Amino acid sequence: MEYYLQLFISGLVVGSIYSLVALGFVIIYKATKVVNFAQGELVMVGAYVCFALTVQAHLPFLVAFFMTLAFSFILGIVIERLILRPMIGEPIISVIMVTIGLSSVLKSLVQLFWGTQIQVFPPVLPQEPVMIAGLPVAPVYLAAFALSVILFLIFSAFFKYSRLGISMRATAFDQQAAASMGIGIKNIFALSWCIAAMVSSIGGVILGNINGINAQLGHLGLKVFPAVILGGLDSLFGAALGGLIVGVLENVCDGAAKEFFGLGGFKDVAAFILLVVILMIKPYGLFGAREIERV
Repeated sequence: MEYYLQLFISGLVVGSIYSLVALGFVIIYKATKVVNFAQGELVMVGAYVCFALTVQAHLPFLVAFFMTLAFSFILGIVIERLILRPMIGEPIISVIMVTIGLSSVLKSLVQLFWGTQIQVFPPVLPQEPVMIAGLPVAPVYLAAFALSVILFLIFSAFFKYSRLGISMRATAFDQQAAASMGIGIKNIFALSWCIAAMVSSIGGVILGNINGINAQLGHLGLKVFPAVILGGLDSLFGAALGGLIVGVLENVCDGAAKEFFGLGGFKDVAAFILLVVILMIKPYGLFGAREIERV
């Protein structure tokens, strides 16, 4: 039982990171109706920038962290203005293909500047484990989970109460009506990319402090995609819950497969199996809004 509790706790931590990255998917989709397949690479770029500032530039971690957020904000603006804005009015599939190309460009740039070797962040928190219900839990795991919950609450409040958040919700609901009310649609598009880039960077920094970073970190976007579809592409709460479900499912199923059947690698397919089952029952995800089109 302790073995599975340990898997459950570590799954919650990984799932909370998945939730952050899934939040970036949902924010962009709600504002632009585009699925961003470069989300994993934004995670990777944020992690490497923070690593470079911390290890190579010898800045304090908190300073490097906030500078990484500033860099990600600017990167989001650059991507939206130079790459995505010229695609306004083009078919959605063309825009999606552009994001796939963007993911390859970002991955190539990371490999060019930092190579493909695993890089490790210096310890930020104490290494002594904390005992929870008789189980040792690393402080970095607790900090990662707490930070993810806090960020989700902040973004929930932002979208519900702030002027910009309400403008983003209005744009997602009806772009033409939002524009007629004086909302700058193009600015909302840029803001959604900035927020998605910042959230992804936070996830990358957290993951880097747990497992280290390498060029394969960009694949996290594909691992998170089942969580996004599971919760619903247009649901913030669904993204958070889907990320936690996928994180726990991966760890527990992988541990069970190794213990009972001696099989490894089940972690990589468990989420997709659940995704297929859920979509057969609820095609719009657990919390996605059902769209009805009149012909």
